[in-house]
Amino acid sequence: MNIGILGLGLIGGSLGYDLRSQGHHLLGVSRRESTCQTAVALGSVDEASVEMSLLAAADVIFICTPIALIVPQVEQLITHLSPATIITDVGSVKAPIVEAISPMWERFVGGHPMAGTADSGIEAAQKNLFVDRPYVLTPDTHTPQDAIAILEEIVRSLGAKIYHCQPAQHDRAVSWISHLPVMVSAALITACMAETDPAVLQLAQNLASSGFRDTSRVGGGNPELGVMMAKYNRQALLSSLQQYRHNINEVINLIEQEDWNTLEAKLQSTQRARPLFTE
Repeated sequence: MNIGILGLGLIGGSLGYDLRSQGHHLLGVSRRESTCQTAVALGSVDEASVEMSLLAAADVIFICTPIALIVPQVEQLITHLSPATIITDVGSVKAPIVEAISPMWERFVGGHPMAGTADSGIEAAQKNLFVDRPYVLTPDTHTPQDAIAILEEIVRSLGAKIYHCQPAQHDRAVSWISHLPVMVSAALITACMAETDPAVLQLAQNLASSGFRDTSRVGGGNPELGVMMAKYNRQALLSSLQQYRHNINEVINLIEQEDWNTLEAKLQSTQRARPLFTE
């Protein structure tokens, strides 16, 4: 197949590596000519251009731009396409994207690969990024079944685990396990930097190990992506943040009251619950 990728960053570049290795012909479009040249040189795509018209020959197109650009770029893109072309995206918010694009392009299937790193750009792209990772598809009731089936076949070829859900369900779910952790992690880093004794702050930075690394990782990621999560999944994220604040206040109260038995019970409960999310 001819597969197009609009946006040659971490996700777009990684898709290119894996799909090209399977024999597909990869067409890449980026805003920067230098990125196009790098993507071809690295072997992520066969051809690349700053012009969307390159994607006119694509059978399937992955939109891998920042969330704010997905809808306006699809509006520009569809003027170049055959009606048979399948369009999908990789945005971490689905409801506003699906609501905007589905009426303008029948063969659109919302998508979200739950994979990535703290790095960004074509140089951060890697092979096998999606293996054993969840990949959510959010078709609506009007999406043609053959378009869904073709995209499912491509996603399976990446080694990903396919899940289907409604766009609003997706956004509520990721507010808990993706968007909330970014904000909590960022707040953790900010709180640590508020230490007023420079010697203590330096010591904390020197002593930080795997525990801090794990809990702070997503808070040190791409700031633009974090803002887009908050802007486009605002209500769901606010709900999860408010619930998190409630739980933090409970912990504060237990420690203030020296209620160690209840605190231990809470920590035992979270110990039991964590494998439900991580195994």
